[in-house]
Amino acid sequence: MKKKKRDVSNGHRSINMNSVINVIPLSGVVFRTAVIRRHLRRLRYHVFPLVSAVSGCLLLLLAALSLLAPSPVLHHHDHLSLLRHYHSSDDNGVVEARSNSDETATFRVPKSGGSSGRDLWSTRKSDMFHGCSNAADNFATADVKTHSNRYLLIATSGGLNQQRTGITDAVVAAYILNATLVVPKLDQKSFWKDSSNFDEIFDVDWFISSLSKDVGIIKQLPTKGGKPMSPYTMRVPRKCNAKCYQNRLVPVLNKKHAVQLTKFDYRLSNKLDSNLQKLRCRANYHALKFTDLINEMGKTLVERMRMKSKHFIALHLRFEPDMLAFSGCDFGGGEKERKELGKIRKRWKTLHASNPDKVQRHGRCPLTPEEVVLMLRALGFGSDIHLYVASGEVYGVEETLAPLKKLFPNYHSKETIASKEELTPFSSFSSRMAALDFIVCDESDVFITNNNGNMARMLAGRRRYFGHKPTIRPNAKKLSLLFMNHNNMTWEEFASKLQTNQIGFMGELNVIKPGRGEFHENPAACICSASGTKSSEVPIPQNESFNIQNIYKEDDLKKDSGYVTDGQITEDEQDWSGIDYTEMNINRSQGKVLPSVRVSDPGLLLKPDEPELEDFFSD
Repeated sequence: MKKKKRDVSNGHRSINMNSVINVIPLSGVVFRTAVIRRHLRRLRYHVFPLVSAVSGCLLLLLAALSLLAPSPVLHHHDHLSLLRHYHSSDDNGVVEARSNSDETATFRVPKSGGSSGRDLWSTRKSDMFHGCSNAADNFATADVKTHSNRYLLIATSGGLNQQRTGITDAVVAAYILNATLVVPKLDQKSFWKDSSNFDEIFDVDWFISSLSKDVGIIKQLPTKGGKPMSPYTMRVPRKCNAKCYQNRLVPVLNKKHAVQLTKFDYRLSNKLDSNLQKLRCRANYHALKFTDLINEMGKTLVERMRMKSKHFIALHLRFEPDMLAFSGCDFGGGEKERKELGKIRKRWKTLHASNPDKVQRHGRCPLTPEEVVLMLRALGFGSDIHLYVASGEVYGVEETLAPLKKLFPNYHSKETIASKEELTPFSSFSSRMAALDFIVCDESDVFITNNNGNMARMLAGRRRYFGHKPTIRPNAKKLSLLFMNHNNMTWEEFASKLQTNQIGFMGELNVIKPGRGEFHENPAACICSASGTKSSEVPIPQNESFNIQNIYKEDDLKKDSGYVTDGQITEDEQDWSGIDYTEMNINRSQGKVLPSVRVSDPGLLLKPDEPELEDFFSD
């Protein structure tokens, strides 16, 4: 019993002890909580106002800085943009640009061009070739072959350079038809709405006299019975060959005596007898001269560029609303861009609905100004280079041009190197303004084209003919993929890949085989190779020869009616006005890299693939 009582008393003792243990910490917690509350009250009344004041000051400072900072650059290719944020150049002359992904390293664009392993200002072995377009001894002259009662008139299409193709080809068509050519009418109703006549852009008297041995040319139709002749209006298929012209027009000329061909652009085959091709070159490169007024202003612009630097680049940017609308590409401008370009696109009612992703994959989207300058820097052109930009109104204006001016501060255009007063005789006429750009681009040391439109092709061919001056065209298909996959890529890797992708697009000799591609871009029949004191023509494939004397003979093997030739578009197919046309003859033969040549030297490599000829809307 005593044991039990002891146990009970012990039990009561232990219970009482536990109660004491539990009470003590509880009171401590309450005490500490009260202390914390007093501290919080003090912070609320003294510290919090101070923090709020500091925060407010910081916000005001950030707001002031944002107002002073330059506006962000508008990137039409927002998903392709490489230069996301611009910074000042550091001691090493590097412009830093953070790529789209925050996880990737800073994309560092050097200020200097570095070494591309090639001479930037010349084409290798260009002195071994020269233009040669004199008529052969057996080429019949105009006084011998022209019929006195046959007159050919044409109505050109599009802008200045598209019209130029029509004028050049009309000379050859008149020769094929034994007809007298009436000075062509220029398109005054297309997109550009330029009211200029032939003699306001070209030296008409020189045009007539310089071709007088080949084709008779008059300024207007003669009268018949005291009344002006009324020409019969018709159209021929695109890229119609010599037999096609004979079959379609000779019967009409014999009956009507005067025929006017409408929408005359790319209406003559690329593949003709070499004598006819040489006539094409005489008309294009020698007979078509701008008026003295245009020539003098153009030469003034060139002289002013030469005063700034020994060498200069001319860039045909062609990033204008009409070009972008026609391309059907997405430039990252969102709904606003789609509405603006979509409205312009409706002007060509027969255009198919665009598929931007597909067009992009096929390399048919022009590079943005940002992408163009990155290409130039990767090719070796540094920020000290003087750059002349030939362009109309750029879509996005200054915001779009900001990357270009950042990497190439020596930026020039006809508007920056000539006064408003000097440009007044030209500024209201798009074709005359385009003629000024044409002259500067032609005289530039390096010509860069951002598309394969009419001006690009015309200048590429002309520069080949007059000395093979470097002409660079972006390999848009491959460069598009490079720009999209630049993440996790250093500048050195990017530049190396770009140089490799540009092989075959740098204006090298013999890039396009004779007879391939569009003739105005590759006038192979008019370029001769020199060997000592002798010169020999670049050979034309036998299957492209054409005997003018035997034009009426039937081809027993092919039974060629002369109506569908050279991949032409027939009358029932799409026929736009003011659009670029090009023959999609693509040589897909693969070249091989010479084992002793460095990959960094695009000018010394055989191209991995032939350039593809894009269809781009251009003047």
